[in-house]
Amino acid sequence: MKTLNKTIPVNGKFELMKLPFAPTLLEPVISAETMKFHHGKHLQAYLDNVNAALPGSGLENLSLEEVVKKATGGLRNNAGQLLNHNMYFAQFAPVQADNVPTGVLLGAIEIAFGSFENFKQEFTQAGVSLFGSGWVWLSANAAGKLMITQNTNATNPLQNGLRPLLTMDVWEHAYYLDYQNRRADHLSAMWQIIDWDIIASRYSS
Repeated sequence: MKTLNKTIPVNGKFELMKLPFAPTLLEPVISAETMKFHHGKHLQAYLDNVNAALPGSGLENLSLEEVVKKATGGLRNNAGQLLNHNMYFAQFAPVQADNVPTGVLLGAIEIAFGSFENFKQEFTQAGVSLFGSGWVWLSANAAGKLMITQNTNATNPLQNGLRPLLTMDVWEHAYYLDYQNRRADHLSAMWQIIDWDIIASRYSS
């Protein structure tokens, strides 16, 4: 899912996204063991819950993005987690020590935050300071202006009229096997595996 192309149900059900990389590819930033639980168990559970709740909801034939914007209650929560995780897992590439965006996206980051380093610091701090479970996002508004948002639990910037581009998961299941309670270390390491081509394609879509 390199862009925000809509995720459409197949025969009335959403399907588990296939990882675009081997589970060991992101080590040592994210271990294969964490990938096994995070993708294979947590994401699968959200998917199963969404598919179980869709019949009779009136939202059966909508894209996942539309379900996230229109659903309520448990369906909204699980659909949000499904979409968030789909975008999360699709944004990674092998570890690169000097990993930076380029082109139009870099220019937009520099306009919004002064520099790429300032952006990384602000984004990481937003993740560290988010109380409880949730997600930190880089999103764009209708004019293309970039902003960082803290989204608790399963919420997604789409629900506030924004276009989500980049996210980091700060639910403990995303990092506890590898980093225990060291959320800041986890977030700092994550910059090595972001595929900025994917983020740029989301920005330009």
